[in-house]
Amino acid sequence: MSMSRTRGERLVVIGGDAAGMSAASQARRLKGPGELEIVAFERGHFTSYSACGIPYWVGGDVTDRDRLIARTPEEHRARDIGLRLRTEVTELDLDGQRVRARDVDSGEESWTPYDKLVIATGARPIRPDLPGAGAAGVHGVQTLADGQALLDTLGSTRGRRAVVVGAGYIGVEMAEALINRGYEVTVVNRGSEPMSTLDPDMGRLVHEAMEGLGITMVNDAEVTGILTGEGGRVRAVAAGDREFPADVVVLGIGVRPETTLARAAGLPLGAHGGLLTDRSMRVRGHGNVWAGGDCVEVLDLVSGQERHIPLGTHANKHGQVIGTHAGGGYATFPGVVGTAVSKVCDLEIARTGLREKDAHRVGLRFEAVTIESTSRAGYYPNASPMTVKMLAELRTGRLLGVQIVGREGAGKRVDVAAVALTAGMTVEQMTALDLGYAPPFSPVWDPVLVAARKATAKVRGAS
Repeated sequence: MSMSRTRGERLVVIGGDAAGMSAASQARRLKGPGELEIVAFERGHFTSYSACGIPYWVGGDVTDRDRLIARTPEEHRARDIGLRLRTEVTELDLDGQRVRARDVDSGEESWTPYDKLVIATGARPIRPDLPGAGAAGVHGVQTLADGQALLDTLGSTRGRRAVVVGAGYIGVEMAEALINRGYEVTVVNRGSEPMSTLDPDMGRLVHEAMEGLGITMVNDAEVTGILTGEGGRVRAVAAGDREFPADVVVLGIGVRPETTLARAAGLPLGAHGGLLTDRSMRVRGHGNVWAGGDCVEVLDLVSGQERHIPLGTHANKHGQVIGTHAGGGYATFPGVVGTAVSKVCDLEIARTGLREKDAHRVGLRFEAVTIESTSRAGYYPNASPMTVKMLAELRTGRLLGVQIVGREGAGKRVDVAAVALTAGMTVEQMTALDLGYAPPFSPVWDPVLVAARKATAKVRGAS
């Protein structure tokens, strides 16, 4: 079965979340239905939602699931975007310029031709190949449906013991959500400290704060199985010879690019399994195929290498660039510096640029400094402590990375460093930045600038 063609070009989009629907929406702004037909396939029930908000919905900070939805399927269709929910693309025919799609509910399959193709298949959660990993009470939190399933379990389970496997962004945020729900929470982490996106010395600060909230942190522990009890429900998580009782288990191990279709079609993939694109987000070697979001690798502007960084901020930007091209315009996505921010209760955690091991891996010589400061002038009420770590390249003094852990007002300070990294500034240049000052907002010397001063002195001394 195949579809008849309409006048004008046809844009086919695979994936109905951030990158895919941003691309479709931007293309529609630039070209009307008579010039460009847009068909979008989404295998789930929802479009354009904030997966980053799921832990806050589970934890009760966001009370209504629909508040996480930026644009409904009906809103997309009202803009002449042919959105097909519960439809999964199963094959790409690049030579024939068509995709095969299957209706998830009926099983019916059909081919849809395209002139331009957007691959926005996102990422898939890492599900460990462990005994009991599919048991009742074991949950991932990748989609809104996953979040609802977890909430249903929390509402029906009488026990109050939760184990979170993994201590990255999702693991830490889900630990907070479960604490807010009144659970006794244990986090089992294979790394030496939580938040492997930080250096271990900064991760230690997160560890201490989590334990201060009543969360039990178990580091350097490799999960070996999920143990089940009556009715096949989870009863514990095994890590070697240790068992951690659990009435619910949340997997927060991370994600990988979902590039099964792309791999089968022979499209170029990078070292991390993500699609490789040029600055226009066009798949390398394919003039009418674009890709964006969590399924691609992007250029790290600091290291000069490709990385996989699955964040909604990037996905929406990718979609804007892709949609501009699909609509006949021109735009580029230059790359990223790896900025991210999170929190566990009132502790704010932020990073941008390279960690020490990243710098070592790409062969950069550097100096690292750590300073303690406060979010406001020390004499102003409610000034809270903040730790800033900064990496600068040896000899040149080029800023390489910043990590910040602290209370209110700490996290978003990382944006100053992100701009400095993007601009290729040295730490000495940073010391002269004209940042806003008043006692309620900052000490006279902002903590980021204090770190820059210390880094400047250390680079000079080493040189």
